[in-house]
Amino acid sequence: FKEFRQTWGANVMRLAMYTAENGGYCTGGDKEKLMGIVENGVKYATDNDMYVIIDWHVLNDNNPNVHKSEAIKFWDSISKKYANNNNVIYEICNEPCGNTTWDDIKTYANDVIPVIRENDKNAVIVVGTPTWSQEVDKAADSPLTGFDNIMYTLHFYAATHKEDLQRKMIAAYDKGLPIMVTEFGICDASGNGAIDEESADKWVSLMNERGISYVCWNLSNKNESSALIKAGVSKVSGFGIDDLSQEGKWLYNLLSTSAKKTGGLTPITPAGDNKNSTAENTSSNGGNTTISGTDKSYTSGQFQISIRPDGNWESEGKKLYQFVGTITNNGNSDVNSWEVTIPFDGVVTLKDGWNGNYSASGNNLIISNKDYNGKIMAGQSVTDVGFVIGIG
Repeated sequence: FKEFRQTWGANVMRLAMYTAENGGYCTGGDKEKLMGIVENGVKYATDNDMYVIIDWHVLNDNNPNVHKSEAIKFWDSISKKYANNNNVIYEICNEPCGNTTWDDIKTYANDVIPVIRENDKNAVIVVGTPTWSQEVDKAADSPLTGFDNIMYTLHFYAATHKEDLQRKMIAAYDKGLPIMVTEFGICDASGNGAIDEESADKWVSLMNERGISYVCWNLSNKNESSALIKAGVSKVSGFGIDDLSQEGKWLYNLLSTSAKKTGGLTPITPAGDNKNSTAENTSSNGGNTTISGTDKSYTSGQFQISIRPDGNWESEGKKLYQFVGTITNNGNSDVNSWEVTIPFDGVVTLKDGWNGNYSASGNNLIISNKDYNGKIMAGQSVTDVGFVIGIG
């Protein structure tokens, strides 16, 4: 948890308490042990200044009413224990599915929510929606009434769920439904199929534009596409790039707003480790960017870009350098798009980039806006632009 908070920049963890699987909470599992895992998770998240979602993980039971009496006992205990925590979110039914209707879910929620509210008046409660938590449109047409701080669940897997579900999310949002994506992946809906980063990027843009929070599935080393850690990697901290799955690498880059400020994954040379060296950072002495010195600023048209070094490491025999930057509109008028060029002392090889579109041309790196950060008001900035390059 500490590494995902401090190195990746994650600010929420979701604890999935399975209800009806083999060894599930309601199907012969060791309830005391399972509850202990949840309590440890809440503690770790709290200690690391993170939100934590406690997820009553309805799946094979289809309808949350199947184990409603157990759910009521569980949520009564949980909400009493964490009533004074301001970081705990209650997700009362993960993915209602099968023939479960929105009316079924409302019946369940209307019985469970008052139990939580008796103990915890203000915590956010997230309610699943039908068909594996995809039918937010039905919730938008008939939301729960009589309760505050209620949100509604949307789940997607980017290689399967595309424009149709995106339109459904946008329509529900436009009707005023508070949506939280408590689970998504960048593979297909099986959790173990093809990866679609282009679709995932579009989803993230749509959610960012609307301030919709999202949580990626899943933090494990299971041999499947949706696992963030490669199968066979047994460590629980100190992850390097080579320890991550394709989805893990994508998520790490997505969370770079905070992660890159700490210098990258732990085994990779973090920013600050070479602070007494003149050979591992960027120049501030004019001219092109060299790999020596500290911060650097450039003017490109009406834009100024300020970059700073943020770590370096060896990969496949080549030295890679990581930078983060800020794009500022120094003009007198607002813009809806931007592009800047950064010169380097050597041929640029682009390895990675986030919060921008990147291309390399000779000694130059060209960065333009994504669809969600193109507009910059006069005198304002876009922050947390970053990239990884090789030089020469």
